[in-house]
Amino acid sequence: MRYEPVIGLEVHAELSTKTKIFCGCSTAFGAEINTHVCPVCTGQPGALPVLNKQVVHYAAKMGVATHCRINQLCKSDRKNYFYPDLPKAYQISQFDVPICEDGYVDFEVDGEPKRVRFERIHFEEDAGKLLHDEGEGTVVDFNRCGVPLIEMVTKPDIHSSAEAKEFLETIKTTLSYLQICDCRMEEGSIRCDVNVSVRPEGSEELGTRVEMKNINSFSAAVRAIDYEVNRQIEVLEDGGKIIQETRRWDDSKVKNLVMRSKEDAQDYRYFPDPDLVAVEIDDAWMEQIKSEIPELPQSRYKRYIEEIGLQPKEARIISDAFDKACLLDEGVGMNRVDSKTIANWILSDISKYLNDKGIELKDTKLTAAKLVDMIELIEKNVISGNAGKKVLIQLFETDDSVDAIVEKLGLKQVSDEGAIQKLVDEVLAANPKSVEDYKGGKKNVVGFLVGQCMKASKGKGNPKMINQCLNKTLAKL
Repeated sequence: MRYEPVIGLEVHAELSTKTKIFCGCSTAFGAEINTHVCPVCTGQPGALPVLNKQVVHYAAKMGVATHCRINQLCKSDRKNYFYPDLPKAYQISQFDVPICEDGYVDFEVDGEPKRVRFERIHFEEDAGKLLHDEGEGTVVDFNRCGVPLIEMVTKPDIHSSAEAKEFLETIKTTLSYLQICDCRMEEGSIRCDVNVSVRPEGSEELGTRVEMKNINSFSAAVRAIDYEVNRQIEVLEDGGKIIQETRRWDDSKVKNLVMRSKEDAQDYRYFPDPDLVAVEIDDAWMEQIKSEIPELPQSRYKRYIEEIGLQPKEARIISDAFDKACLLDEGVGMNRVDSKTIANWILSDISKYLNDKGIELKDTKLTAAKLVDMIELIEKNVISGNAGKKVLIQLFETDDSVDAIVEKLGLKQVSDEGAIQKLVDEVLAANPKSVEDYKGGKKNVVGFLVGQCMKASKGKGNPKMINQCLNKTLAKL
């Protein structure tokens, strides 16, 4: 029998607020354990939460960007469960009236359009973190308690690990465009739980789902999904029955293990949080949120193909990186150099530098104006393309202007006709054998002679003018 996987995702994203969701403690990552804590986020008796307005703003912003209906009147609820890193023994979340419902995102898998619908997006507080050490035992770090999250819960619209990966990439890029999450997966800024079931191909009835936790990267999500799909098919083929449960994914062993039987909503005993008032987003606030939504990646991807002429892979590389997309659009908007040329620099030398250094564009000093200034000098033959690469390195690392860098490094091209002719004459006089070879029909020696001229000019000669002058002079011999 052939089976179809049915997959739903619960994606958690930490919001880029400076303080926690219900108190003034810092959300900065990497602090000494249990230093970003207070009576509120550690659940001390009598400590009262106060909702961070920025959390509501960011959650609604994600909802607008993903075509959700925004519940402009919503509330906070208590989700009760016991776990060592949850000091209150409940989590403040949202239950029956989340801030966002019924959205969707569109994306492509191997050129095929796909749509995944959202059941809901809600805000909630994060729990702490257990730090395991074989020698020291287990330590509970409460720094993460109260860090604001949005949880994005999909409908079971995903049918392969490849679709899941593309969906997650789309979510990550959207969060980056909205500038509401730093998207640093190595710091746990985006995490997901995966719900997997299988059913006979062609069936409309959903199978029993299994949830997997502890998935810390998109590639791990792919491996976890593929493993669980195969595990469930094997169980069914052997005459077994799938049990609804939560399993922990161990990426190092590429397998999952049972954690506990799966809870349903009633197991959490939700009820409205009595310490928090309802949240109302008035129409003026809603309009402000909508006004902050930039052109999103899917729209830019299509525009780069249609208007700039990029190949789909090229358009994807730029549109998936908000900083690169902004650099391209700002440069193109100046109407001073060719759009495709700007894109080519972003795709080649700029991307290589960022990858080699392991940094993002926002961590450098490069601006669109300076990039365009540099390209203009190349197009006007003031500097060569190779010199432009040297200038670019300085633009990443210093505040100097393009002209100042060119002057400091002595990169101006020699484009004076008289100087070029003198240079060519000297090179021809120093290479009589090459001249004789040319006269004997070996036209490919011109490339060698151009190289000798560039060497003699210390790389400052205009290669186009040198080539023209050489051919003209050789033709007269």
